Amino acid sequence: MTDSRAGQPALPEDLVDVAHLVTAYYTLEPDPDDVDQQVAFGTSGHRGSSLRTSFNETHIAATTQAICDYRREQGYDGPLFIGRDTHGLSEPAWATALEVLVANDVTVLVDSRDGYTPTPAVSHAILRANQGRTTGGGLADGIVVTPSHNPPSDGGFKYNPPHGGPADSDATKVIAQAANAYVRAGLDGVRRVPFTRARAAVSSYDFLGTYVDDLPQVLDLDAVREAGLRIGADPLGGASVHYWGEIAERHGLDLTVVNPLVDPTWRFMTLDWDGKIRMDCSSPDAMASLIDKRDRFQLATGNDADADRHGIVTPDAGLMNPNHYLAVAIRHLFGGARPHWPDTARIGKTLVSSSMIDRVAEELGKPLVEVPVGFKWFVGGLVDGSFGFGGEESAGASFLRKDGTVWTTDKDGILLALLASEILATTGRSPSEHYADLVARHGDPAYARIDAPADRAQKAKLAALSPDDVTATTLAGEEITGKLTEAPGNGAAIGGLKVTTGSAWFAARPSGTEDVYKIYAESFRGADHLAEVQAEAKEVVSAALG
Repeated sequence: MTDSRAGQPALPEDLVDVAHLVTAYYTLEPDPDDVDQQVAFGTSGHRGSSLRTSFNETHIAATTQAICDYRREQGYDGPLFIGRDTHGLSEPAWATALEVLVANDVTVLVDSRDGYTPTPAVSHAILRANQGRTTGGGLADGIVVTPSHNPPSDGGFKYNPPHGGPADSDATKVIAQAANAYVRAGLDGVRRVPFTRARAAVSSYDFLGTYVDDLPQVLDLDAVREAGLRIGADPLGGASVHYWGEIAERHGLDLTVVNPLVDPTWRFMTLDWDGKIRMDCSSPDAMASLIDKRDRFQLATGNDADADRHGIVTPDAGLMNPNHYLAVAIRHLFGGARPHWPDTARIGKTLVSSSMIDRVAEELGKPLVEVPVGFKWFVGGLVDGSFGFGGEESAGASFLRKDGTVWTTDKDGILLALLASEILATTGRSPSEHYADLVARHGDPAYARIDAPADRAQKAKLAALSPDDVTATTLAGEEITGKLTEAPGNGAAIGGLKVTTGSAWFAARPSGTEDVYKIYAESFRGADHLAEVQAEAKEVVSAALG
């Protein structure tokens, strides 16, 4: 249910007490037998809050030691790039990580300006250091201290191995198990030096300058500059805050940083749908203040706290649905804007992304690969150039450089935000106008995600379903054409279920943090049919779960 204050400015009572948050980080000790207080890597690292004793100094010291052990076992002996976002817990966790990394004789590279570092800038740095190598000595890797768009009370910690993207589940399982063993042992075996010594031992790297100066290799910024577009960029108080000003200055763009403020309480945000402060640039409620300013710019964009997500705001449509923009971006990139990409370059999408992308791919005659949820599934294809584009319905994507080589292997919200300006500059039409063209040709899908209650046992059963567990033959008046528990693009388990018909589909996946499962659904027959699909989806899942 939507909160009555959704989209309204935050009030003092909505704000986190940062001093209390940081004190809890250093003083609360997790219970190793409480599953909610253990290290657990989701699709984007370990996340939690010091106030819930799920993201504390003990967790980060243990996890960093586990990463040191893992990289030693894998033979990764090059530099480790580490960045942090603007969450209140990010700097304390960054400091803890440095203490452990240096004690383990890791060569650590931190931001040369002692500033915030977006996730894509860390991925970009790792790939440049490795220059396409995946084996041998001297390979670099990285850590990003961020819970992405999560509320201000949360912290996050994720590991990116030498391929530059999110660590796969095999790696994170090993790291999490080792970290929890260190927690259980009272950090016995964790090496550590005082912060002053650690800070003096690290080297610096110009994340910002290197990333920003390299952008013309992946985007047509000349066209944006020559078109004289008026662009607004809202970092939402996140790690891209200093990047946007440098992008404007170095590339001569008429770009205004709408909100240059950094405040770990995020007091300048409007409340998300549930009344919480959340830096979700794909949410109309969280982006309400930028949407209100849309008439000041020909195009406005937002990023989340670590800038791995994008939000696109146009004067005619407001905030674009992420699925709509992904379809437009794919149509632009594969429709002639990247002539030097290999003809065999594929389009990557997650299985809960819109089927509009399928129809665009078919129209273009380009191969489409549908993978489980998680950007990690695009990493290999982006590295070797077999994926021209990989994108998620949650407003995260990346694509190749103009010459068909890898740019980043993690989501890049800055890149996708700037691509919207390229689209407008080179075609004279906004991304939302282009999406209207797609609707005219392919239909107008209705898409939504809802939650349904499920306890831990039910969530585990949902994650382990087989197609035979689904006995239904129709869905919302249409014959079921597919029952999937593995992604068609790579055969990997989806950790849930997807059911398709001729004009609709739904996918059900267990939540990793709440006692619910998520139902994603879409219908090309309109909102009423979508509601039928959602209702019957609950029945289908309930029957399968017994």
